[in-house]
Amino acid sequence: MTESEPFYDSVAPEEWKRLELHRTEFAVTLKAITEYLPSPPCSVLDIGGGPGRYSIELARRGYTVTLLDLSSKSLIIAKEKSQEEGVSLESFIHANALDLSDVDSAYYDSVLLMGPLYHLLSEEERVRSIREALRVLKLKGRLFVSFITRFAPFRHAAFAEPEWLLQNREYAKRLLDTGVHDQAKKFAKAYFIHPEDVVPLMESCGVRTLNIMGCEGIVAGHEELINALDGDDWEAWVELNYQLGQDQSMYGASDHLLYTGEKSS
Repeated sequence: MTESEPFYDSVAPEEWKRLELHRTEFAVTLKAITEYLPSPPCSVLDIGGGPGRYSIELARRGYTVTLLDLSSKSLIIAKEKSQEEGVSLESFIHANALDLSDVDSAYYDSVLLMGPLYHLLSEEERVRSIREALRVLKLKGRLFVSFITRFAPFRHAAFAEPEWLLQNREYAKRLLDTGVHDQAKKFAKAYFIHPEDVVPLMESCGVRTLNIMGCEGIVAGHEELINALDGDDWEAWVELNYQLGQDQSMYGASDHLLYTGEKSS
């Protein structure tokens, strides 16, 4: 059991609700994924997909989806939610992103790795996870990888706990310098990447870069009224944030980055 497993077991219901609260992140991320996915019913492995928000939506759109996660409680919720919504997933796998030995090599048309890299503190582990995802991906298959940006915890502190900075000066400096959050309290231990490090990391693993974007676009931390919209107003903001999220100058302004690449060898 990794340290992240009991954390995500404890917050599994909240993880399902999180993307209801952060509709912009979900909509923009899904728009980016579906733009680069092959046409359904291609096979998708969702590694670290938690309670299955993306898995269920992709299956609803005709994709053949397998959900893999280290949290057994998240997988239970995913099974319940898929049944409630009348959606069938190919299978559910309880496993760690660092060891996909039970998954055949070059089996999937596309792989989502959207969550595990948040909690791998060493570069060795991050590279190992990426290479495992590539191993089970077909040649020329598409890989989607999520990161939390270096500046996200500071935006959160500014919003929710402004006294934190003064009370934790040395730790804050180390967090800003290294991205390593190793004092797990409200959040599991984590790694927050500098936007400039994403492409070099991925390409060092043999991935050809297709796209990178900030998932919240321009509204990170300011999305409450946007997320309450419907109809044309909502669609207009999704489109704007999708376009602005791909502007390199906006990467650090988003809490989450989505990297899209192709297995090149």
